Amino acid sequence: MKVVAINGSARRDGNTARLVGVVFEELRKAGIETELLQLAGRTVPGCRGCMRCHENKDRRCAVTSDTVNKFIAKMDEADGIILASPTYFADVSASLKALMERAGMVALANGGMFARKPGAAVVAVRRGGAIHAFDTINHFFLISQMIVVGSNYWNMGIGLLPGDVDSDLEGIRTMRTLGQHMAWLLPRLSP
Repeated sequence: MKVVAINGSARRDGNTARLVGVVFEELRKAGIETELLQLAGRTVPGCRGCMRCHENKDRRCAVTSDTVNKFIAKMDEADGIILASPTYFADVSASLKALMERAGMVALANGGMFARKPGAAVVAVRRGGAIHAFDTINHFFLISQMIVVGSNYWNMGIGLLPGDVDSDLEGIRTMRTLGQHMAWLLPRLSP
């Protein structure tokens, strides 16, 4: 089994990636393979609304001038998906939102590619707005017919500078529980 996480932060290996790392620790303890993909440094335009994915039905976005299809393929192959983002103006990063638009359209065009896969949101926040970012990711999971994995609190950690989330003990505990819940769920969904 494998879980892929996509870090939508503009900061490579910052607080968002650190939170995902805590979830990954729990998954690895359960023998689940993990892979972190980062959007930092990549240009990810939003969906053009060309609808060619509905015509082609090839599990790919018709726009091939960027790396989005690599991310969509990784999501398609994975048994579980984590989407992670810092909170930018009370929502997910523009890069993650663009990826969600395009991956979501491709999934819908291809009969619900992500249906019944567990999905978990991970959100880093300086202070406020994380619930809206958390909801944005969960709405993607729900429209994609996925199973939303929760924790003992909202899946967020508080911190501004890289490494600050390590001091958010409740946030770290929440990520550990999230990883344990996903590790418990994944084998129960396997045929």
